Amino acid sequence: MILTGEEIQNQLGTNILIDPFDPQRLNPNSYNLTLHHELLTYEEVVLDMKKPNRTRRINIPEEGLVLSPNQLYLARTVERTETHNLVPMIEGRSSIGRLGLFVHVTAGFGDVGFRGYWTLEMFAVQPVKIYPRVEICQIIYHQVAGEIREYASNKYQNNHDIQPSLLYKELNPDAKVFDPQRALFEFAAGERS
Repeated sequence: MILTGEEIQNQLGTNILIDPFDPQRLNPNSYNLTLHHELLTYEEVVLDMKKPNRTRRINIPEEGLVLSPNQLYLARTVERTETHNLVPMIEGRSSIGRLGLFVHVTAGFGDVGFRGYWTLEMFAVQPVKIYPRVEICQIIYHQVAGEIREYASNKYQNNHDIQPSLLYKELNPDAKVFDPQRALFEFAAGERS
């Protein structure tokens, strides 16, 4: 069963945390989450599941940013959520979908116990202009049957930023993350010797 908007509000502070929370964004059976002002895009031509892939950060200005087709954009919600005893799920808003913008390509379900910001996998069918703080998606809460084991991953739990894929940690646990600052420092040190 899906919680009603009224029940979402009733469970705030216990099973549901949404920060910041605005009662104006509460729907009959969901709550609208907003878009943060930054995006990530991958810099690699071919993405490798077994390696960390380089990303580039893009700021969404107040006057908006046009997303191009055939490009994956990673974004995040402004809101940090925490869910206990329920399964959180995000869905695109129909008004956003009708513009040809998919806000989560495949990963709509969260886990019981997830704490953090939602990373959005955005893909545009045609060029579409987006804006920071637009109500981009909605969170829905499902009741759970059976014994609950809360999510406890070291990959995405308690995140503070947009999260690119960390699948390489499963497939190649010894992989090193590319750090451009460290690479620049090592390059400069090598030039001096």
